[in-house]
Amino acid sequence: MTVQPTLTTDRLILRPFSLGDCEQVAQLAGDRLISDMTANIPHPYEPPMAKVWIKGLSPMYHECRGIAYAVTLRSSGELMGAVSVTRIEDGYGTLGYWLGVPYWGHGYAYEASKALVDFTNTHFGLSGIKVMHLVENQRSQSVIRKLNVPYVENRTIRMQGVDREVCVYQCTLPAID
Repeated sequence: MTVQPTLTTDRLILRPFSLGDCEQVAQLAGDRLISDMTANIPHPYEPPMAKVWIKGLSPMYHECRGIAYAVTLRSSGELMGAVSVTRIEDGYGTLGYWLGVPYWGHGYAYEASKALVDFTNTHFGLSGIKVMHLVENQRSQSVIRKLNVPYVENRTIRMQGVDREVCVYQCTLPAID
């Protein structure tokens, strides 16, 4: 069984989640602002929910269905959020990310997303990436633009029991020799 590697950027360490992260994940992801801007994080978000989610990450990686990382500060190891590429099928994966509110506006989401897209392109052999954001989520739109993923269309999808409009983006990744 292959061990999920740790990725390092200038300011961040992307590492596999551990069960010891449950409390911090619940605290950060449990902020109503996070739930309001993400498709899959309900409010309230409690530690047992984080535990179930974290337990599902290793099988997802080992079955090559996706990969998720804890986004941590390189200087302190402080957990700030998550970045993932999930639903890998037909050569495409779906990029997702969230950061705790105190970490917004510092370029961390872009830095983590860029590192993960580069890694998945090389190690999963992806031919492309999909990503979406809620129409009102301007911060996510900024991250996606910096990643140079072209806009495709708006769609209405059901999230947490409510129909929400999202902007959908998709790009082909460069071939790896």
